[in-house]
Amino acid sequence: MGKKLTKLKDLAARAGRWLGLASSPPEPKATAVVVSDRFDDMTWTETFEDASALQDLAEELNERFDHTPDLLRDLFLSAFKAAPRLRDRADMDPSRLINHQVVTAMVGSPEYEDLHRATVGDPYAAAMAVLAQSDALRRLLEQTREAQEKGHQAHDAQDGVGDAARAVAEALARAGDAEDENGAVPDDVAAAVDEAIDGAESADEAARQAAQAAAQALAAVTPAIRTAIRRATAQAAEAAREEEVLMRAWGLDPGQLERMPFEERALLAERLRTGRLGQFADLIGRFRLMALGERARRVENTPGELVGITLGDDLSRVVPSELAHLGIPAMRAVFAARYAEGSLMLYDSRGEQNTGRGAIIACIDTSFSMDIPCGTDRAGITGEAWAKACALALLDQARQAKRDFVGIVFSSASELSIHRFPGSAPASIADIIDFAETFFGGGTDFEAPLTAAVDLLEAEFNDAGRPRGDIVLITDGECGVSEEWMHRWNETKRRLDFRTFGISIGTGPATAPGTVLDALCDNLRSLDDLTDPRAVSDLFRLL
Repeated sequence: MGKKLTKLKDLAARAGRWLGLASSPPEPKATAVVVSDRFDDMTWTETFEDASALQDLAEELNERFDHTPDLLRDLFLSAFKAAPRLRDRADMDPSRLINHQVVTAMVGSPEYEDLHRATVGDPYAAAMAVLAQSDALRRLLEQTREAQEKGHQAHDAQDGVGDAARAVAEALARAGDAEDENGAVPDDVAAAVDEAIDGAESADEAARQAAQAAAQALAAVTPAIRTAIRRATAQAAEAAREEEVLMRAWGLDPGQLERMPFEERALLAERLRTGRLGQFADLIGRFRLMALGERARRVENTPGELVGITLGDDLSRVVPSELAHLGIPAMRAVFAARYAEGSLMLYDSRGEQNTGRGAIIACIDTSFSMDIPCGTDRAGITGEAWAKACALALLDQARQAKRDFVGIVFSSASELSIHRFPGSAPASIADIIDFAETFFGGGTDFEAPLTAAVDLLEAEFNDAGRPRGDIVLITDGECGVSEEWMHRWNETKRRLDFRTFGISIGTGPATAPGTVLDALCDNLRSLDDLTDPRAVSDLFRLL
């Protein structure tokens, strides 16, 4: 080394860089890839605390790898935020370079757009996207373990530079204390300062080499990260789409889902996915959309062109001259009498009218044969799946018209389950699922479910005065009924003025003239293609 410095000012000149670094150390490098605000941080914290699966994943990964909670948070915010902004790699702590590359690869992948559409603004969906990538993360973190270690070494080496700079400042301070009147310091004190400066320079070189090694290690694993993350993002996007379709098929809107606690929503999704009808979510969704379209057609045509005057008791179509009678005390009794007789003058319009006012009751056959794929193309759709999909669409129909809905699931005479959904109250998704998943698998008996349906309509008529209910019987079989029972059925039908619609699933003689189904039903059709809900689309216009 050159001539020994003994003047304090010369020592200070050589130590200038390290003195500046010791007195004004650089700001700590970022440990989070995604720039966030207080709202983002609060959303992540609340979601993490509510999601036990997310906590389990974080604990598992953190036992084997470093800084994985930061990675999970970054992946969550990348999915949740509308426009996530990522920090530059140069601003990241070297120990988080793998995290930065993983998040950058995800956000920059073509598959990210599909995922983001399903997760943006929805903490639950964003968390589920992270969980959907868990297997890929385990493999990826194992593959990048060496690069992660290089990043840690670079982090530690950078810390070593700061420690060395502070050592220089301390050595120089001691030299200042030992300075004589001529500005010189003892040789041993000067040597200590020189040694501290040499140590700082060595630490700086080590940090530079460690940073270079970390960058090289990261570059080596970057292609593998990109490939793995693209695949994981695509899988997460597919899972998000499937759950979105599943929830929509069961009539759950995004607003309703967002109000659910995380665990409740996760359990609901799992129940819907693994339940009896989980594999038929697409069929259920198509039925509901088809029924919605038929309702729209009916609503569009119903108030169509006025074609004259008719008589009836529909107060929504009473002509003004009839309503004027209500303003004359002496005529109010006449109005009431004509209303009771159904002889008020009404506007008559062209279009289909909803003739039902009472409850809609769906009687669903769940005999053992309904669990067998059927139909002309044998597409794997069971009679039960088709019947339940139709029933759920009828439930929507009833709720739209503010009519009561009752689902009666039946099989043998002693196997009967009644599920009520009043038109005056929202339908609980738990109750809907219970109805949809009820299955007996026995024989077939018509008398028990139809008797129960008639009893319900009679009780509704007695309690609320609502006649003209509708019974929809969906079955793949045929069975006999007693003559006495048939007589009571016809008598009650005349008195309550209800209609009976029948749907016979599969081909067979059940819809032939003279059969029991033909005698029971006012409107009977056979369905042999279970893949096409439109085969019974007119039913939703008639109800």
